[in-house]
Amino acid sequence: MLKIKLGNISIEVEKKNIKNIYLSIYPPLGKVKISAPQRMDLNTIRIFAISKLSWIKKQQEIFKNQAREAPREYLTRESHYFKGKRYLLKIVEREAKPKVILRHNEIELHLRANTTSKKRQQILDEWYRAELKKIVPKLLEKWEPKMGVKCHEFGIKKMRTRWGTCNIDAKRIWLNLELAKKPPQCLEYVVVHELVHLLERKHNNRFIAFMDEFMPQWRFYKEQLNILPFSHIDWNY
Repeated sequence: MLKIKLGNISIEVEKKNIKNIYLSIYPPLGKVKISAPQRMDLNTIRIFAISKLSWIKKQQEIFKNQAREAPREYLTRESHYFKGKRYLLKIVEREAKPKVILRHNEIELHLRANTTSKKRQQILDEWYRAELKKIVPKLLEKWEPKMGVKCHEFGIKKMRTRWGTCNIDAKRIWLNLELAKKPPQCLEYVVVHELVHLLERKHNNRFIAFMDEFMPQWRFYKEQLNILPFSHIDWNY
């Protein structure tokens, strides 16, 4: 792996069979990585990195100051979130198929005695996944006709470094499972963001113009995602 040093910032450089150069900042410590075309020389990559230096420092500062949630043990009275609202977990032990029930201020997790923390997490994660699968189709129905695009398929999965991704050729979007815990407007912002990629592949001025047109307040929603606490597994978008 090639590396570039800009003062105290170390940047990993990976050359790939791609047409464009990409810069990524990864939590929790703000690791910097550049993916560049095979033909691009290191000096050109360095100049690109220097041009993005102020942005790199800004993103690293955000990660440095980001609040972080404690690791979850999935015990009664533990805080969990759904649609941006805080709920207290209530463990209900019963000899029956596991299920989750949402109450006014509680998430009831029904499971068998001696269920491990890992299994408790899996049960709750599957509930989050099922809830997102109810919400997302309504958002697609709302936004596709407005934007003149069609998403052929969507999926939900855990992603370490993205809130969402878009396979432009397959017209498929993937959404981060953690979005079930975030405010609804944040989920909607990510859906719109990924649908815009069906109109513009890159995060360029044309992409920003589409975002401004369809969701003028998108910067506010993006900022909300940035200032919300990270879970103990960190995420970025």
